[in-house]
Amino acid sequence: MSGSMEGKVALVSGGAEGIGAAVARLIVAEGGSVMLGDIQLEKARALAAELGERADAVQLDVRDLQQWEAAVSATRGRFGKLTVLCNIAGISEPGNVPDGSLDVWERTIDINLHGPFYGMRAAIPAIEASGEPGAIVNIGSMIAMRPASFVAAYSASKAGLRGLTQSVALDLAERGLPIRVNMVHPGAIRTPMYNRYKHSGADTPENIETSFAATHPMNRIGEPEEVARAVVFLASDAASFTTGVDFTVDGGGSIRS
Repeated sequence: MSGSMEGKVALVSGGAEGIGAAVARLIVAEGGSVMLGDIQLEKARALAAELGERADAVQLDVRDLQQWEAAVSATRGRFGKLTVLCNIAGISEPGNVPDGSLDVWERTIDINLHGPFYGMRAAIPAIEASGEPGAIVNIGSMIAMRPASFVAAYSASKAGLRGLTQSVALDLAERGLPIRVNMVHPGAIRTPMYNRYKHSGADTPENIETSFAATHPMNRIGEPEEVARAVVFLASDAASFTTGVDFTVDGGGSIRS
């Protein structure tokens, strides 16, 4: 995919670590520019400094529409335009409906569903204003395709985001805007979010990893770079006739028997 992001300018939420950081690295490696939006601003700034002149960082709490609008403005101010949005910030915490924490429910829906909604609301006019083909890539989950009993809020938020993604894809296409909207659904990926489950104390880290791996027919945990390659493909012109898709990077987890 050498040079597949040449001339593209992306805003990446959750860009400081995990999948977001892997996406940012690959965008820059492929010739694009990237604004890292994250609540962990110092960590995002450190990564931007490492990535060089085609990277910068901005404070972004995805639950706040005004911060999204400021991040879009900062991206355009720094790089002259915005052509790609990657909604990657997200959380996953356990809890069912009868007994789960209301705080977990509200926080998960706020970050995982309201966040991408606000991001798309702020970014679409800016991408349209670039006058260039654009792309939005939202991070879903294997669990959007195959919900899990122990994460009610996460299951609902990612399934909801799947419906929202497809609705926006249809809307932009019907309005004749050259902005594609797609979704990447990771399985368990070796990120800080996964590590919180692995080291939760519910069992030994080794046993937790074994049980997570077993929910994927390929029987392992994925790596952030494996997800990033799918995200960058969908963000690039290589996917120019692709919108509204579910691109799974889950070792077969969503189709397991």
